[in-house]
Amino acid sequence: MEVYFDNSATTRVYDEAIDIMVKTMKEDYGNPSSLHLKGLDAEHIVKDAADKICKKLRCIPEEIIFTSGGTESNNMAIVGTALAKKRTGKHIVVSSVEHASVSAVMQFLIREGFEVSYVPANEKGIASPEAFAEAVREDTILVSCMHINNEIGSVMPVAEISRAIKAKNPNVYFHVDAIQSFGKIETIPKQMGCDLMSVSGHKIHGPKGSGFLYVKKGILIRPIIYGGGQQKNMRSGTENVPAIAGLGVAVEKTFDHFDEKISHITSLRNRLIEGLTTIDEVYTNTDKDTFAPHIASISFVGVRAEVMLHSLEDKGIYVSSGSACSSNKAKESAVLTAIGLDKKRLESTLRFSFGEDNTEEEVDYAISTIKELLPVLRHYVRG
Repeated sequence: MEVYFDNSATTRVYDEAIDIMVKTMKEDYGNPSSLHLKGLDAEHIVKDAADKICKKLRCIPEEIIFTSGGTESNNMAIVGTALAKKRTGKHIVVSSVEHASVSAVMQFLIREGFEVSYVPANEKGIASPEAFAEAVREDTILVSCMHINNEIGSVMPVAEISRAIKAKNPNVYFHVDAIQSFGKIETIPKQMGCDLMSVSGHKIHGPKGSGFLYVKKGILIRPIIYGGGQQKNMRSGTENVPAIAGLGVAVEKTFDHFDEKISHITSLRNRLIEGLTTIDEVYTNTDKDTFAPHIASISFVGVRAEVMLHSLEDKGIYVSSGSACSSNKAKESAVLTAIGLDKKRLESTLRFSFGEDNTEEEVDYAISTIKELLPVLRHYVRG
């Protein structure tokens, strides 16, 4: 049996998204900036995808900028704000548990003369609105916060954070990294109080290399890519029309029967957590009641994460040791460190992340396989 429990890293592309991408590459292959019919057909595809996204976000097409994915969207939001507002101030506030595509940008901006304040998270990986507000100053230009933590699944109270920081400084921009939350929980920018929101296509069964940045009307950021002035001068370069077409279909299909899908995914996550935490020295870092529906962070004390990961791989079960963007690097997770895990749990934590195609049979197979593997692996390590 092959079991894919790494949907937070990437998802299988919907067949319907593949079909429209192939059609676009074969038939509607014009440049959307061209004035002839082929160009107009391509432009229509881009506009259609934007309309599908706007319907889910309850926003207008002018507020959507297509990107190559979450990393670019985060970079565009943060660096774009820094460039646009640096005369107003050079202070940025961010949580201590951000994805590398945010935390690495902060390090870059620090080298460029900006000051960054990090808001600590509690043992659940959540930073409070009050802590964010306390960190905001008169010269603060941006607050950036992930919505769902990609490693453990904690959900930040973004609407409350927005209200708190804007009460302290109404001029501050609020950026939300919704890469793990879009398509999993409600993400309506106006309800969340965010000015900028990043989304990645390959987390929702769209193609890799696709994504978008929501930029609230009236919010001014500077572009970080220059050239022919495509997308309202905000992201130059010919649009990746096939990927945008696939993204539009993926967004639409993701929200079909949404409540049923999320209920199914949640039940699978809970089934896994309940089945594994009956085992001695196996712990969950994911709160079933308040965390995201699709992520389970599990620590298998006594076995290094990489050993367990590859042992499961041998049995056809695919998981990850934290964020896929950093799981190939031999260093401790900044998120797990920030929430205070001891060294034994830090070294033994795996992430299981679920999608709509996963089944109870797959969960039960994973539980029984782990129950067989753990005693053997622990004996080998301790022996």
